[in-house]
Amino acid sequence: MTRAPLRVGLVAGEASGDTLGAGLIEALRGRRPDAQFFGVAGPKMVAAGCELWQPSERLAVMGLFEILGSLPGLLRLRREVRARFLEARPDVFIGIDAPEFNLGLAGQLKAAGLVTVQYVSPQVWAWRQGRVAKIADAVDLVLCLLPFEQRFYREHAIRAEFVGHPLADQIPLAVDGAVARERLGFGPGAQVVAVLPGSRRGEVERLGSDFAATLLWLKERRPQLEFVAPMANAAVRGIFAAALRAAAPAVPVKLIDGDAQLALAACEIALVASGTATLEAMLSGRPMVVAYRLGWLTSAFLKHLGLMKAPFFAQPNLLAGRRIVPELYGSDVTPARLGTELIGFLDDSRRLLELTRVFNEIHLTLRRGASARAADAVLALLEAGK
Repeated sequence: MTRAPLRVGLVAGEASGDTLGAGLIEALRGRRPDAQFFGVAGPKMVAAGCELWQPSERLAVMGLFEILGSLPGLLRLRREVRARFLEARPDVFIGIDAPEFNLGLAGQLKAAGLVTVQYVSPQVWAWRQGRVAKIADAVDLVLCLLPFEQRFYREHAIRAEFVGHPLADQIPLAVDGAVARERLGFGPGAQVVAVLPGSRRGEVERLGSDFAATLLWLKERRPQLEFVAPMANAAVRGIFAAALRAAAPAVPVKLIDGDAQLALAACEIALVASGTATLEAMLSGRPMVVAYRLGWLTSAFLKHLGLMKAPFFAQPNLLAGRRIVPELYGSDVTPARLGTELIGFLDDSRRLLELTRVFNEIHLTLRRGASARAADAVLALLEAGK
């Protein structure tokens, strides 16, 4: 008897979700060559064979209150996508990151009898832990990128699998800085600082000016430093270029399109907005200073209600279980604080050596063949009839 093709509905949020989705599509197709994929996707997922309903960049919003301006459009999008999934009736719906959008959608689809999976746990262990009940109602399986997330879900009787992180599989255990500097046009002895102000418009608007001013602060004290800034998209490039013109017009900064891993391989130290880029920097073995700033209303709300539970927000610190890289939040994000922490790395070789050792240990923990494990977990869920 001929088996029907596997049909997979997907919704991925922004660039990191697109990368995860593309890897998952390729792994699933390796096991089920006739599989069909459709939904909200980015360019990598489309290249891997996903039928595009809407582009994933429409979901790139962060913050509790910052999302309000985009809420009507997001709700319309969710209604449209829900209707299409209910008509298409895929064998499984997989929401990739974007939990504020995907969990509500998954809950509606699950209530209609579809199998639902969340790929990338929301940071429910860190803040707003009350959401765990919503996750239990919304999805049949959570695919976790970080080891402590699986333990958290099991404590709440939610099916979860730790699959590792695809970036840990992709990034080599030792990156070649000399080759990366040559590719970017830096001299062999250049001291390079990588600057990653974020992938969303909002976070670059909040951090861009201080990041730009930090480069001026550094250049005044260490004139030999050179700078490279990978830009996630054209909108981000425009915002950060304007910040540089305003705060550091005399500082040369090499702006490149994408290629964050190349920039990180080329650098000695990195200034990074909190998020996936901190993981990329860690897996590249590069010391970093991490900055995070939400809109003032979201920040005040979280602080007032005590909703933040995690001791750290930078992923290297969360994974190590201790503060191994500086993380600065809110009003602490100033050029002097950021610059001082960055120079501290340049001037302390013993600290760098220890950090490299810890980064390597974490890299090995996360290097598990994530896309293959995620594909196997999804298929096992389906074969078990949930």
